[in-house]
Amino acid sequence: MKVRVLVRPKSGILDPQGEAVKSALPALGFEGVGNVHVGRLIELEVERIDEMDAMCRRLLANPTIEEYEWEVIS
Repeated sequence: MKVRVLVRPKSGILDPQGEAVKSALPALGFEGVGNVHVGRLIELEVERIDEMDAMCRRLLANPTIEEYEWEVIS
C-alpha cells in the first residue's frame, strides 16, 4: 500500500525556507500571504503500516523540531 508522510517544522521553530518564500512572493506580485511553512512530502510503498510512526520518529522526521502526519493513499 502507498503511504504519504508530510513533515514540516513545528510551530515556533525557525523556518528559513518558509521565510524566503514569504519574502519573495510580494516581489512576484502576490500580496496578502501570511505565514509560510516549507516541509517535505515522502511517499512510500509498504506492506504493513504498523511501524509507520516508528519510521517517522526514527528516520523521516526529527521529532525535536519537526512534526509529521501520515496517511494511506492506496
